Amino acid sequence: MASIQGILSGFLSKRKEQKYVNQLKLAVSKSNLYSNLYEDKVCFSHIGLLGDIIYSVPAMLALANGKNIDLCLDVTRQSMYPDSYKHYNKNKILTEKSIEFIKPLLLSNKAITNCLKLEDQRIDYDLNEFRNYPFDYRMGNICRWYFLTFGVTYDLTKPWLFAQPNVQYRDEIIIARSFRYRAPEISYTFMQQYKNVSFIGLDDEYADMKKAIPSLKRITVTNALEMAQAITGCKFFIGNQSFPFAVAEAIKAKRVLEVCPQCPNVIVDGPDGYDFCYQPQFEKIIQHLAEN
Repeated sequence: MASIQGILSGFLSKRKEQKYVNQLKLAVSKSNLYSNLYEDKVCFSHIGLLGDIIYSVPAMLALANGKNIDLCLDVTRQSMYPDSYKHYNKNKILTEKSIEFIKPLLLSNKAITNCLKLEDQRIDYDLNEFRNYPFDYRMGNICRWYFLTFGVTYDLTKPWLFAQPNVQYRDEIIIARSFRYRAPEISYTFMQQYKNVSFIGLDDEYADMKKAIPSLKRITVTNALEMAQAITGCKFFIGNQSFPFAVAEAIKAKRVLEVCPQCPNVIVDGPDGYDFCYQPQFEKIIQHLAEN
């Protein structure tokens, strides 16, 4: 029996490797590593998601190499998630409303001079190209997926987006927690003992978190820059692998990441960054930050 299992395991491994090689050859044949369509700028396209756009900025900066950046966002693509998942954009990955939401934050980096809807612009680099490569996207670091695709690097310990702190929230602990990417057996009920705890995120997410923290307050924002200003201005921020944490990571706020062990593809990089996926360690980190 053991020998049969070994033969089967070896066969599946070779089959998996061959599938990888076939997909890799196709991706490499279509890859675009060099482009110089414009003298004064570099033009990029992206289909989303919003967090993926935030994590692609370091690669854009590296590829632009000092030139201005135009980012063109595609609002025609259907959601990549199954029907059982919640869709907040009527089954679209991005909408024009999404562009208006994220644009003020992206423009906080002076290198990004335009953020607009993709139409008929000439594109230097399609940032969605990473999806053509046979990488296991449940792991690694989203920022580095773009590095692997385009052969560049960037110092991820430094901020790549910027926001003035909103001092209104200087005593607040701010939480964001999507329904996806939650670590099993993690509870936020102990947060009830702390004063000035607020939530930033969607209505149903807030309603769900309020069950764990009855005293939880709510922060509403009109765009991603306002979100960044609240997050960088607060005492510290807690988030799982959703868009608000991408914002916190980009601006290098004091931040705590809830890591999803089934899909650990967001990495805390640089100062003031903590992460957890076990309850006792979570509570230890929060106690330390709350007392200091």
